[in-house]
Amino acid sequence: MAKETADSWKIHTHAVELRTQGQDQVLDITHAVQALVQKSGVQEGQALVFVPGATASVTTLEYEPGLLKDLPALLEELISSRRDWEHNRTWGDGNGGSHLRAALLGPSLTVPVAEGALMLGTWQQIVFIDHDTRGRKRRVVVQVTGRG
Repeated sequence: MAKETADSWKIHTHAVELRTQGQDQVLDITHAVQALVQKSGVQEGQALVFVPGATASVTTLEYEPGLLKDLPALLEELISSRRDWEHNRTWGDGNGGSHLRAALLGPSLTVPVAEGALMLGTWQQIVFIDHDTRGRKRRVVVQVTGRG
């Protein structure tokens, strides 16, 4: 096993800014993440994609029209937006289901990087999902770690 010195590893932290509509809107952010990997100069390592906030998530998905309808439909079946969640009673903001959907899918994703490229499958894209009841400006943090 080769031993690397600490100074041979790079850590680059960036942010991707998004404008969303809410309501389980799914956005493909693959190209933005890949551009940040290339900008970092990291050839071998990983890209961490993280959403600060409690009503959004990131995952991978084949970004195609059918799944863009199927995923929100599945989330509605699993976690109804019409249910009177305890969170809604506490805060009165009506987005209890949004928090639960985000918790179910999770706020982060790590993708290996090899030869300066994300190691995604042919039909696999990195997607950001805004589960909240309203749109807003969102930020996705991308941290690329590895060696050049």
